[in-house]
Amino acid sequence: MAEAQAALRTLAHNVRAARTRAGLSLDELGRRAKVSKGALVALEKAQGNPNFATLVRLADTLGVSVSLLVEGDPGQRVRVVSADTVMPLWRGERGSEARLMLTTSGPAATEVWRWTLEPGEEYPSHPHQAGVVETVSVTAGEMVLVVDGAEHSVVAGQTATFDADHTHTYRGSGTGPCHLIMTVHLPPGPA
Repeated sequence: MAEAQAALRTLAHNVRAARTRAGLSLDELGRRAKVSKGALVALEKAQGNPNFATLVRLADTLGVSVSLLVEGDPGQRVRVVSADTVMPLWRGERGSEARLMLTTSGPAATEVWRWTLEPGEEYPSHPHQAGVVETVSVTAGEMVLVVDGAEHSVVAGQTATFDADHTHTYRGSGTGPCHLIMTVHLPPGPA
């Protein structure tokens, strides 16, 4: 429980700092990100439990990566991250999950995610800001990638990439879990 509270305090600090850098009031950030002012006030006080979709909308609105909102100071030249030390940011009802492993530094950061999708379970995503590109590499199993309503089968050993400023969905297919690595390539901008 102490780890969860520490993570919430880090998130609260990072959201408040990014909002201040962007020069946005709580009202304006809430309006742009489609998040209630009450939820933002609670978040900045390290209270509540924001879901993954809320974090993505806040990050997109603030022009930062999700990991900038949830991670502490990377401060190390080399970072090695084990999946079992990273809390899932999304969990599906059938056992699917997504873990943000890390984000690279630099003017055009890349988020690295590990996903497990159970057959028939899906994660729908709203369009991201212009310039965001997602890449999925399936390491085991199979999935269906839906972009703007068009379905694309991606199986173990295959990689797909697309402009993520369109509606997209990840869906597990086949008979067993699908394991994939997803990268989110962010456009150059403030970190």
